[in-house]
Amino acid sequence: MIGFPAAAFDTNCFVLATGEGQECVVVDPGIGVTDTLADVFRELRLRPAAVLLTHGHLDHVYSVTPVCRGGGSAAYIHGDDRYRLRDPLADLDRGMIAMMEAQFGAKATWTEPDDIRELRDGETVTIAGLDFGIVHAPGHTEGSVMFTLADVPEGINVEVGSTVVSGDVLFAGSIGRSDLPGGDERAMNRSLRDCILPMPDDRLVLPGHGPLTTIGRERRSNPFLRGLA
Repeated sequence: MIGFPAAAFDTNCFVLATGEGQECVVVDPGIGVTDTLADVFRELRLRPAAVLLTHGHLDHVYSVTPVCRGGGSAAYIHGDDRYRLRDPLADLDRGMIAMMEAQFGAKATWTEPDDIRELRDGETVTIAGLDFGIVHAPGHTEGSVMFTLADVPEGINVEVGSTVVSGDVLFAGSIGRSDLPGGDERAMNRSLRDCILPMPDDRLVLPGHGPLTTIGRERRSNPFLRGLA
């Protein structure tokens, strides 16, 4: 597993593979990640087999089309967030777009991926030799999902037994916002109660922003999980 923050909004992009020289899965390729991804692919001899999207906000999907086209692969997103891939720039404040364009010295543009496949709650998607369990967890957006893996990436220095890619549902010490378009505080609380709290304490959390954590650590210390049981 390789993880690194995007050039804007510190959105975590993850590259998951069974080993060097294999196919890989890219999760949430945000803004300004294509050069870093190209370096990772080249150094580890990886071939992108698919892009998994935890939700459709621009900071998580901005580079999905060039990554997919570069590897001839599909983009996977929950059906309730499928509409966001038509033009995620439309949901962003014009002032924010202007700041992005000034920072990167280029006009912000969007092209929808050629091959988009919809995810469903409870299914398992097998890509690049990895089995991803799909957990629909609305609240941050209507189609927010988490991806579970029975294994743990190599090089993790904490004792954990499985993995969840939580997107903007759960962070270390915090949770995703529910006050943006498509967000719903009640739905977020239900997702935290029904999807997060039943997970085992020894599950590694790869969040959409910020450092890695575990379910046990968040159960003990995350103030947003208190009182939801």
